[in-house]
Amino acid sequence: MLIDTHVHLDDPRYDPDREDVFARAQKAGVKGFITIGCDLATSRAAVAVAEHHANVYATVGVHPHEVSMIQASWYAELKQLAQHPKVVGYGEIGLDYHYDHSPRNIQRQKFREQLCVARDLHLPVIIHTREAQEETIAILREERAQEIGGVFHCFSGDATLAKEALDLGFYLSFSGIITFRNAYTLREIVRTIPDDRLLIETDAPYLTPVPFRGTRNESAYVKLVAEQIARIRDGGNNGSFEKIAQITTNNARCLFKISSSF
Repeated sequence: MLIDTHVHLDDPRYDPDREDVFARAQKAGVKGFITIGCDLATSRAAVAVAEHHANVYATVGVHPHEVSMIQASWYAELKQLAQHPKVVGYGEIGLDYHYDHSPRNIQRQKFREQLCVARDLHLPVIIHTREAQEETIAILREERAQEIGGVFHCFSGDATLAKEALDLGFYLSFSGIITFRNAYTLREIVRTIPDDRLLIETDAPYLTPVPFRGTRNESAYVKLVAEQIARIRDGGNNGSFEKIAQITTNNARCLFKISSSF
């Protein structure tokens, strides 16, 4: 059994065949999904998808690309959405200095604000960080994020970031990037992560793993991520894949407080 801990199931690229996407994932052994909010509209959509599928959970929050659009009323509605029983996390939030779609000072301000919201809600945070790892860690420490915990989603940082994230008690989630030919450093980091801090995801429809790279990603392919981790950590035999599946599923249940009803 596998849980895709980070997917964007509301994405319009799934509109033609969303139910088929679920069916293929179920066939691949994916029994649970966490669909992620990136702004107010997608947070609403994530909750709606979770309402209509028993094994889908949702998060709410505003991605660093979008934080310059936050209005005064947004936090009140995000808090209201977070009361839904299928909402299990806050995010994705953080800093992205690669594209700078929102000014960096606004990113830092809204990151702090959203960490405060998440702490008020007692929800773990889903962290997005790109080319901003030192400031991300500093803000997490200053805002006492270790009190609520969370995950660095789609981890692609260096060994220093991995250690600092783990020291804060956070999980590291790995995506199809670890199947890419040039992901040598990332694969070395995968070898070092303690079992109890390891998660897997697709970030679908993005970051499709090999051998399907270049096509739309979907949750069924999280199995390819688990298989790659098994190869990296344990030689890739069936027993090691089953171990990774069990470890990552248990960790997802623990972090997001998901019941064992599916």
